[in-house]
Amino acid sequence: MEEENEKKDNDESTSEIGKIEWLDLTVNEASRIRDFYCSVVGWSSSEQDMGSYSDYNINLPGTTKTVAGVCHARGPNANLPAQWLMYVRVADVAKSIEKCEKLGGEVIDGPKRMGNQRFCVIKDPSGAVLGLLSDI
Repeated sequence: MEEENEKKDNDESTSEIGKIEWLDLTVNEASRIRDFYCSVVGWSSSEQDMGSYSDYNINLPGTTKTVAGVCHARGPNANLPAQWLMYVRVADVAKSIEKCEKLGGEVIDGPKRMGNQRFCVIKDPSGAVLGLLSDI
C-alpha cells in the first residue's frame, strides 16, 4: 500500500498540469518597458520576430535562458490587459473554458493556436486574469 501511494505521488509530481509555464507583459510601449525591467531587475533581452514588429524575450542575467516576454499590445496581443500575465498548463483548454464560464468566469482572449498549443486568457468572477494553455 505504501509503495502504491509513493508511485501515485511520483506520478503527480511529474505531471505538468497546473504548472506555471510562461509569464508575459503586454503593453503599448514594449521597448520602453523592456528597458525599464532589464535595468531594474538585471534581465537581458532578445527580439522575437512577430512579422511587422518585434516583441521581446526576457532572459536571465548573463544567459540566453528566456523566462518571460514583453509584448506590444497589438496583433495577437491587442486584447490583453497591461499586467504580468501567468500562463498555466491545463489538460484541455476547451474543457477549462467550459468550467470557467459555468463558474461565472469569462474568456477575454482566445482560444488561439500557437504552434502545437492552444491558449486563452480567462477572467475569474473577481476580475483577476490568467492564461491557460494545453497541447493540441
